[in-house]
Amino acid sequence: MVVIRCAILADADEIVDLVRALAIYEKEPLSSVKLTAADVRRDGFGPARRFEVLLAEEGGRALGFALFFPNYSTWEGRAGLFIEDLFVREEARGRGIGRQLVTAIAAIARSRGCPRIDLNVLDWNPTRDFYHRIGAHHMQDARQSWLPYRMRASAIAALADRADAAWFPDLPRL
Repeated sequence: MVVIRCAILADADEIVDLVRALAIYEKEPLSSVKLTAADVRRDGFGPARRFEVLLAEEGGRALGFALFFPNYSTWEGRAGLFIEDLFVREEARGRGIGRQLVTAIAAIARSRGCPRIDLNVLDWNPTRDFYHRIGAHHMQDARQSWLPYRMRASAIAALADRADAAWFPDLPRL
């Protein structure tokens, strides 16, 4: 069974490995990934934490991850969450793991009072259909190949309602 959990300090090397796998998926050279385990430990777990990571695991093996951090909307007058990376290893795709990761982030967003979740998706990425199905809307910007998406409060709530405690044992509950 796949379990979604918050990353811990000891996961730093695994997080770097997943980011490198993401770079390969995005057709980027591995040399473009500057992230180190020391960076992850400093910025993901130190006193001035800059991001959080959820890991999708099965039998102790990391199948995917989501890295996210707070952003702020002057329009909403509230903090939201920005998903920087969402990735599932090729052999684990098609099993709903990406949905579980986004669902967990939606549950976190709702528990923190975040009215929206933002993310960017490459224009060629076939998962764009998935984001549409869960209520994220493409925000048009023809100047970039990255396509910004946003989930608003109603879509966050609908997705967070699907967060099963068995999948996400250590997430905050309302």
